[in-house]
Amino acid sequence: MLRLSSTDPGFAEAFARVVSDRRESAVDVAADVAAIIADVRRRGDGALAELTAKFDRHDLDASGWQIDAPACKAAFDALEPTLRDALELAAARIRAYHVAQLPEDRDYTDAAGVRLGATWNAVDAAGLYVPGGRAAYPSSLLMNAIPAKVAGVARLVVVTPTPGGEVNPLVLAAAHLAGVDEVWRVGGAHAVAALAYGTERVAPVDVVTGPGNAWVAEAKRQLYGVVGIDMVAGPSEILVIADARNEPRRIAADLLSQAEHDPTSQSILICDDAGFADAVAEAVEEELRALATQPTARESWAANGVIIDVADFDEAPALANALAAEHVEIATDDPESLMRRIRHAGSVFLGRLTPEAVGDYVAGPNHVLPTGRRARFSSGLSVLDFMKRTSFIQLDQAALEAIGPAAVALADAEGLPAHARSISVRLGQ
Repeated sequence: MLRLSSTDPGFAEAFARVVSDRRESAVDVAADVAAIIADVRRRGDGALAELTAKFDRHDLDASGWQIDAPACKAAFDALEPTLRDALELAAARIRAYHVAQLPEDRDYTDAAGVRLGATWNAVDAAGLYVPGGRAAYPSSLLMNAIPAKVAGVARLVVVTPTPGGEVNPLVLAAAHLAGVDEVWRVGGAHAVAALAYGTERVAPVDVVTGPGNAWVAEAKRQLYGVVGIDMVAGPSEILVIADARNEPRRIAADLLSQAEHDPTSQSILICDDAGFADAVAEAVEEELRALATQPTARESWAANGVIIDVADFDEAPALANALAAEHVEIATDDPESLMRRIRHAGSVFLGRLTPEAVGDYVAGPNHVLPTGRRARFSSGLSVLDFMKRTSFIQLDQAALEAIGPAAVALADAEGLPAHARSISVRLGQ
């Protein structure tokens, strides 16, 4: 774990290294992914079958290419009641939050008499990638599928790896609850390629969303333009801004909530009390000893954990904006004042009783968030990722006469006489 102090002479350089650190896989997977995409595009189902046998160790023809709706419903019905209630609560809260995001169409006439507006429509089909390797996340399925359904997507397709042919029943239960139309037993870059180009069995989609490993992220990057994507996601990260009035074990647990995702995840604490920061560091060690995910969390904390001592929390917003973290917790007396100065963050969690983990499951806002400083220019997943806006224009003769001559002048200036003529012929010129 790296310890920095804003008062040290070399702090600016050391902090800049933290900001610029790229924690994505050091393995260059671009060439491998490009080959996989080309193979799926060329051979379709044959490539999917071979690659699934290679990476997930099962025969799709034997285990079944799809998991049908009755199997998903059976998984939901078989849930222990408390867990089923929890899943339903999460789904209801996610749905309510995203319904409020739906955009409104516009239709108005301006001062020149020109009718202008825009309509919003959902894409026809969306593909959702649900991880199934290191861990299976039914919460991620809900966070991707429910905004798509709220947006009005007609066909919702899930692809998920099933190592050894085994699928997590919670994922199936979540698929039933969210109203998923198709669930395919394929994962990895080849699944993303199948969604983009289609195969004999898998019809193509318009948008692909959802987190995955380095191969999945690279496949989405390479296929953007063939399909829309939500984002290219990297390792999870959390920034906690906490004062000494917090319980050290709570802050330690918050830091480890992201560290347990992956060895490349990052957890950062900004604190204005060095003694409290020491107590948090000790509490992290205590918490680690009790975690079932200790090996992963310990490696993450050792390699990527950072504690930053500041003289005053007035320094924190600038540091947070430079980091542009996926998750930012502000556990101080006045978290609102700090939040108002933080411009770059995926999602912010205010106060001592708002752990980031509650946002992963039941708060309502989406937990699919930009990582790797991408919060500087992008936002978390929303209904808008499954929709597109179409503008419209209507002129009558008076409106055309009001604005047309200017368009003719600009077209002539750009050396496009046919553009100019298509307007001037309507002006009687």
